[in-house]
Amino acid sequence: MKVIFMGTPDFAVGILEEIISAGHEVQLAVTQPDKPKGRGKALQFPAVKEAALAHGIEVYQPKRVREAECIEYLSAYRPDIVIVAAFGQILPKEILDLPRYGCVNVHASLLPKYRGAAPIQWAVINGDKISGVTTMRMDVGLDTGDIIDTAEVVLREDETGGSLFERLSEAGAKLCVETMRKIETGNAVYTRQDEALATHVGMIHKKMGKINWNRKAVEIERLVRGLNPWPSAYTVLDGKTLKIWRASVLEGGDNEKAGCVVKAGKTEFWVQTGEGILSLEEIQLEGKKRMPTADFLRGYAVSAGCYLDEND
Repeated sequence: MKVIFMGTPDFAVGILEEIISAGHEVQLAVTQPDKPKGRGKALQFPAVKEAALAHGIEVYQPKRVREAECIEYLSAYRPDIVIVAAFGQILPKEILDLPRYGCVNVHASLLPKYRGAAPIQWAVINGDKISGVTTMRMDVGLDTGDIIDTAEVVLREDETGGSLFERLSEAGAKLCVETMRKIETGNAVYTRQDEALATHVGMIHKKMGKINWNRKAVEIERLVRGLNPWPSAYTVLDGKTLKIWRASVLEGGDNEKAGCVVKAGKTEFWVQTGEGILSLEEIQLEGKKRMPTADFLRGYAVSAGCYLDEND
């Protein structure tokens, strides 16, 4: 099939690569504009742009896909299908009606659960046992179109937002090509979503990483994993930001002393929470490298009885 591919981050790259490997003709890759990054504010290409250029595919980066100029530009290609994966903009009806087989979205959740942004991180944060990907025939709503196919992925006990991101990208790539085969051969089945089961999730922001020690240890530990690698969960130690990259849950403690360091030995760094104790296992103090807690404690004195976030 002749394909216009629309996507932006790393999650979409594997899907683009799989479509190419399956022998489809990707006419155009549509992605978000380049963004400045770092102190020098040098423009950085979106991951999809880099992948498309490596394959000699034309790249188009409109600021707004709803503008008439963009709609006219895409119309000239007469694609059979438009595949969308983490593109970052809502498509207008004019684009949805453009391809003969419609626009198909590869969404990183088992719809209708987790419509909207950041479904991968929220699956980890919320303690889900199963996540997955859905291919959906797009309509004018936000992730409200008919479901075509799904693929389930069982979360591991140590699953992070980053590891689930990679696993769902791989599952989504295979599912997308299978869905395209079904559509092309006329064997696709379209199932309406059950609105009664729909849930919505919002964007992930840096401030979400600020740990509230009054919460349960199990909830904080999931937050640590869900926000790894970005934006990361953090607290404050001696007036400096302390990122927590890996932690585990221990029972016991005094719930009235949430945020108190209850043990700080050669290898242990335990913090009381609203329910249970959180053992910090991999951390990063502001201005320092990420390291195992045992290595950190060899060069930094932490006293039992002090409080994290105190006077913050």
